[in-house]
Amino acid sequence: MSGAVSKKKTPEIVMYTAAFCGYCAGAKSLLKKKGVDYLEIRIDQETGKREEMEQRAGRDSVPQIFIGDQYVGGFDELVELDMDDELDPLLGLEQTGLE
Repeated sequence: MSGAVSKKKTPEIVMYTAAFCGYCAGAKSLLKKKGVDYLEIRIDQETGKREEMEQRAGRDSVPQIFIGDQYVGGFDELVELDMDDELDPLLGLEQTGLE
């Protein structure tokens, strides 16, 4: 069972999303559960953001997630990082009092 989570400086988190995207909702929910803020860029509302996302990520599906300078990928990759206990350190969160 894991203990409390303490925060260090959280890197900037950028997530490219679109309306009616279940995977986007899942990614936002996971980051909210982690207690971290993120910048959401709606590619369906902001001119030129789809092209920006495709250039940065090399993909055209949403969500596309960046944590600091690191490209994470989409929802599946975010969940995989969390399941492998690699997401919290990437987010600047530390586990304390592990049991």
